[in-house]
Amino acid sequence: MTDQTSAARASSTTQDRVLIFDTTLRDGEQSPGATMTHAEKLEIAQLLDEMGVDIIEAGFPIASEGDFAAVSEIARQSQNAQICGLARAQFGDIDRCWEAIKHAKQPRIHTFIGTSPLHRAIPNLTMDEMADRIHETVSHARNLCDNVQWSPMDATRTEEDFLCRTVEIAINAGATTINIPDTVGYTAPRESAALIAMLLEKVPGADGIIFATHCHNDLGMATANSLAAVEAGARQIECTINGLGERAGNTALEEVVMALKVRNDIMPYQTGVDSSKIMNISRRVASVSGFAVQYNKAIVGKNAFAHESGIHQDGMLKNAETFEIMRPEDVGLAETNIVMGKHSGRAALRSKLENLGYELGDNQLKDVFVRFKELADRKKEIYDEDLIALMRIATDPETDRIKLKSMRVVCGTEGPNAATMTLVVDGTEQNTEQTGDGPVDASFNCIKALVPHTARLQLYQVAAVTEGTDAQATVSVRMEEDGRIVTGQSADTDTVVASVRAYVHALNRLLVRREKGGTDKREVSYKDVG
Repeated sequence: MTDQTSAARASSTTQDRVLIFDTTLRDGEQSPGATMTHAEKLEIAQLLDEMGVDIIEAGFPIASEGDFAAVSEIARQSQNAQICGLARAQFGDIDRCWEAIKHAKQPRIHTFIGTSPLHRAIPNLTMDEMADRIHETVSHARNLCDNVQWSPMDATRTEEDFLCRTVEIAINAGATTINIPDTVGYTAPRESAALIAMLLEKVPGADGIIFATHCHNDLGMATANSLAAVEAGARQIECTINGLGERAGNTALEEVVMALKVRNDIMPYQTGVDSSKIMNISRRVASVSGFAVQYNKAIVGKNAFAHESGIHQDGMLKNAETFEIMRPEDVGLAETNIVMGKHSGRAALRSKLENLGYELGDNQLKDVFVRFKELADRKKEIYDEDLIALMRIATDPETDRIKLKSMRVVCGTEGPNAATMTLVVDGTEQNTEQTGDGPVDASFNCIKALVPHTARLQLYQVAAVTEGTDAQATVSVRMEEDGRIVTGQSADTDTVVASVRAYVHALNRLLVRREKGGTDKREVSYKDVG
């Protein structure tokens, strides 16, 4: 048995260790519109490393120069986690992956190929040809790196005999981890458990390696399927922050970690994740990806620890355990009586944000404090939701070529609305007046006139942060141009101003990616590992 297996299957207690493999930066980033900047990827990787994630799948190095650079930098900076790169079952992919991760303290190559009948048809390989390809590519990867993970894509729809055959080949070729992906979210918990148990029983040498589970949430069973696999013998869970990922997303890291912690009585397994850091990274991933967390999302949703029913409130006042199965502080939340307003100072703001799950450096605090004061001048009381909205506003020093200086909108019930706007573009003030079908449309037309572009608006979303006429509006914008997808966010008590700033934020990011010559685009065609 390898040292890696021993670490995963033994601890200072009698409980087995379950490795947490986070693929937010790879599978999560494949969500349409969730593309992150280089700096954002490094930041998320650092947060994952600090919270105790065992393996970080940092990206798909051959996909683009941008992906390669991010994976390479994450590999160099990681202090604790294994750094993994994804590679198709091709020598070129594997070589490129190794070049990106080789400087990590603990590098891992993850290579895959689709084994189900549907996926075998894509490269048009027979079973024997695919078996040869698996042996050759896994052997090649193992010659480069002693930590190799192999995945049979669409494993849950692969014939049982052929799945056993390919897993055995991968093990014999040197794979140290076998990942079993439910690529299309098709399986159910009892099937997930039975599949892992069957492989452990039938495949020679299976007891000497780690089996992993990678589940998608198309039928809403990703977390249940992952936990069922663990109970059957899997000792690695692949997951993402907030369940981000292709289509309906992946297994949510926060859900499996807290399920194993809260229900340790029936699932006696340990992870190395510091759950108190969950809320901070959840909110940061939501901000940089542009994918807001639904209010009723388990563990990290706005309502996860909220109680409005009179019966529930009465029970909570008498004993919190009446209606809460975990403590807010377990996931990085804390109760506080600090009331925030225009007279509040930096120390109070830092304390409040820490209670809300945010950890800020001095420079970050300085930037947020300026925006907090601006908001406090317009609102009598600053609610927790207002502060969270402030934290969601991305600040990209490198993407400030376009700035909003002033705007004026004229609205009416008859005829088109009009907007007058002044933007600072590359240091030069430019003015225009445009009309449109509503104040937001007119404002966006001003931006298009001053900064011509062909980007298509894919998403325009407005959400009220709190109640009342002085409530902030949080606006999310997603734009696409020539395969580049960017997002922008902003919040303001004026919905039109928030809309313009979100649009400008997205446009600034688009200009940066244009200048990079498409290095942040996915330059190869590939399918999801699971």
